[in-house]
Amino acid sequence: MIKVGVLDFQGSVVEHIEMLKKIEGIKPIRVKYTKQINEIDGLILPGGESTTIGKLMKDFNIFLPLKERIKKGMPVWGTCAGMILLAKKIAGQDYVHLGVMDIEVKRNAYGSQIDSFMIEKTIPQVSSKPISLVFIRAPYIEKVGEGVEILSKHEGKIIAAREKNMLATSFHPELTGDESFHRYFVNIITEKL
Repeated sequence: MIKVGVLDFQGSVVEHIEMLKKIEGIKPIRVKYTKQINEIDGLILPGGESTTIGKLMKDFNIFLPLKERIKKGMPVWGTCAGMILLAKKIAGQDYVHLGVMDIEVKRNAYGSQIDSFMIEKTIPQVSSKPISLVFIRAPYIEKVGEGVEILSKHEGKIIAAREKNMLATSFHPELTGDESFHRYFVNIITEKL
């Protein structure tokens, strides 16, 4: 049984857990405490407010153990705010959170909550069928480093990327009912086991 954690501080934790339950051989785990970091095979950083989640990671002493496990190759997937948490650079800011993925992101790049939108795109690495992508106060990636694979763009902006064990998406696959992205992430975990 593969144990997939969902960081349980803020955002669509329950929605990710429900999506993971649809995938055979997966045990979803809500992760909040340091000791849990060593009990999981991969972790999803859900959407929410990146500054708040980043602060809570430090308050709960999960920040450093998590960063170390990611650096050692534990698969991690950041959705929306989670993408910001992973980034090595945040446009217009002089600080980062985990700073492990070689991407530069722009926060709230598509405007406020009222500017939320949904599109459908085919992302061949993930699924042969069009996938619904939900953007809510979404960031996008402005630049990527050499080792980063761009998985998808929307209107010229990078909205999904992978670097080794790290996956980042601007949008919220957990809100669509389509588990293609969750299955893709589980495959990344399986590759690393």
